[in-house]
Amino acid sequence: MIITTGGIKGGSGKTTVATNITVYLSSKGRDVLFIDADDQESAYHFSEQRETARGEGNTGYTAIRQKNKEVRTEVLKLVSKFDDIIIDTGGRDTASQRAALSVSDVYLVPFYPRTLDTWTLPEVEELVSEMQTSNPKLRAFSFINRADVQGTDNKDVAELLQESEVITYLDAPLVNRKAFANAISFGVGIFELKPTDVKAQSEFYTLLQCIFNSLEINML
Repeated sequence: MIITTGGIKGGSGKTTVATNITVYLSSKGRDVLFIDADDQESAYHFSEQRETARGEGNTGYTAIRQKNKEVRTEVLKLVSKFDDIIIDTGGRDTASQRAALSVSDVYLVPFYPRTLDTWTLPEVEELVSEMQTSNPKLRAFSFINRADVQGTDNKDVAELLQESEVITYLDAPLVNRKAFANAISFGVGIFELKPTDVKAQSEFYTLLQCIFNSLEINML
């Protein structure tokens, strides 16, 4: 399976999602390729930190950097060699993101529960519609990331996302917990972080369940 994380606006926490999916799938014995297609290279820096913490060559997956149209070329060249490919793209409409979507099965778009983020929904819908023309298998999913612990913003954004006829909304918010940031900085997945944050783990597992249940596949 090829999964791309992205969107039109930065700061939504897409790299957090991409790294945790990569680590989780690799922990289940799947052979995973993790491609950093974002100019900021946060995902690749995570992999470097993970290798430092665990030992050289011991990330549990293969990590590479790739940009622009070469993302598609590299995926097509390597897809038969891996069980899953996770691609982290930038928070804007780039050649890298479009190249990734041209070969992906799943497009994950996290939304931060603020008005500026939701304003980008029509642009994301347009991007998905365009890419599905050339890649009909592409399925797009939205969800709330960095959600508030309380307040009405989560509910308001959820109602807006549910209205989309192009992107399927997943009712599996990830709360803005320090554990997710700590895991990234230590080079570990949320399920590996010590001390354990049970709530953060439960939220991410629910997100995985929603994704794979929507695809009608069992990868948990």
